[in-house]
Amino acid sequence: MARKGSTTDALIVQLTETISELNARVAELGEMLRAREAREAELVEQLDALKRQLHGKKTEKMPRPTDVMRKTDGTKPDPKKAMERRRANAEARAELPTEIEPHRVPDSERTCPSCGDGTGLRPLGEGRRTTEYDYVPGYFRRRVHLQEVLACTCGTHVVTAPAPPRVYDQCQYGAGFIAHLIVAKCADSIPIFRLEKAYARHGIPVSRSTMNELFHRSAEILEPIHERLLASIRNAFVVHADETPLLMHKTNRRGYVWTFRADGRVAYVFSKGRGGETPRTVLGGSRGVLVVDAYTGYNAVLSVDGRERAGCLAHVRRKFFEALGSAPDLAQRALDLVLPLYRVEQIAKDRSLVGSPTHAEMRATFGRIAMTRLLRFLREHRDTMPPRSPFGRAVRHALRNWRALTLYLRDPRVPIDNNPAERALRVVALGRKNFLFVGDVESGKHLATLYSLVASCEQAGVNPHAYLADVLMRVQTHPQSRIEELLPDRWDAARCA
Repeated sequence: MARKGSTTDALIVQLTETISELNARVAELGEMLRAREAREAELVEQLDALKRQLHGKKTEKMPRPTDVMRKTDGTKPDPKKAMERRRANAEARAELPTEIEPHRVPDSERTCPSCGDGTGLRPLGEGRRTTEYDYVPGYFRRRVHLQEVLACTCGTHVVTAPAPPRVYDQCQYGAGFIAHLIVAKCADSIPIFRLEKAYARHGIPVSRSTMNELFHRSAEILEPIHERLLASIRNAFVVHADETPLLMHKTNRRGYVWTFRADGRVAYVFSKGRGGETPRTVLGGSRGVLVVDAYTGYNAVLSVDGRERAGCLAHVRRKFFEALGSAPDLAQRALDLVLPLYRVEQIAKDRSLVGSPTHAEMRATFGRIAMTRLLRFLREHRDTMPPRSPFGRAVRHALRNWRALTLYLRDPRVPIDNNPAERALRVVALGRKNFLFVGDVESGKHLATLYSLVASCEQAGVNPHAYLADVLMRVQTHPQSRIEELLPDRWDAARCA
């Protein structure tokens, strides 16, 4: 009996161990299955994204917060603002050069059918006016400078009139032509080879190599203004920053165009890498707030004695928008919780309260309540979806950057998102699509210099062609101590002074 009991006990122990092993194996297989399901969901999302990129529309279709608020609130655009825009457009058209073209009544109709008299018709006022807007293609002109040469009758002295100023020595093209070239590439994203065809149609064949030389030489001439622009942004309290890749042709590798934006000024910097050296060079040692995404390359200027990172709620919103396909209900709920934060900002903007104490109070009450609700939702649904799913990544992105995302609640000067920097990079993305690449690092730096001046002109409401045509002739003789007078937002006032 003792032997039989011992055998039974051994069998029970063996069965218990087997069951434990089976349970462990089942748990392991369950983990593997969940990991595989998460991986499959991630691959499906990547495949859908690639399909959209390959076959779908290239533009981002995420609606703007203002459009969503207008739709949910049932409000219509302000008719006063629409009237102001129409009035401004009418004033702009009124300033166009006007030609009065008279149209005479034909001789066959200059007889009165009632009395038969052909001499009794008299003008009735100035006539009937109708307006037509037409386009006259731009044209080139050849300007021949004739310098007077005088010789004394004594035969020992000859004097020649001073040569006209040029953009640089032996340059055969005027500042207006070079300004047009720069604006066409940096504002309208027209590549050089298309400009070559367009100029040939206007009767002036200019080779690509000549235009490239004009482009890069002008960037070298204007570099002092670019350096002063970067210095002014460095001294600003709130700075927006972002970056995007741009291929270099000679090295067949990617470089990066960085944008730094503050106080209505926009500056670009080109570098051959995406490390923290560029932010450190531009903003190192400065203090204030840096509005960026979660990229760690900006950590080089974020410290106790440096700048503080402010997050971008637009990035949070975009990640939840991208998760609508895999988790529509949860992602839409998150988008609905983000919307009240933008509603607070829109109300402050409509009432001209941005940056004021009242704006700070609105953020501290309504904004903080909305952020608290969003935080509660994120914590509740942190483990609802797999971590590597679009919704899981969106939740973890928001929680990891929560301190930076809520910084704007404490200071009305700090914006809610980094959209200004992203908008500044659109012209770079469009140029990348049209002219594909830059030659090398030096060419990228020249492109960044000219991008900076053109974008700052547009931000300041200054005609970039008129600005460049003027400063190209002035910057080389302008006192360096007063170079700030040539910044786009100061140029008009300095020129009229």
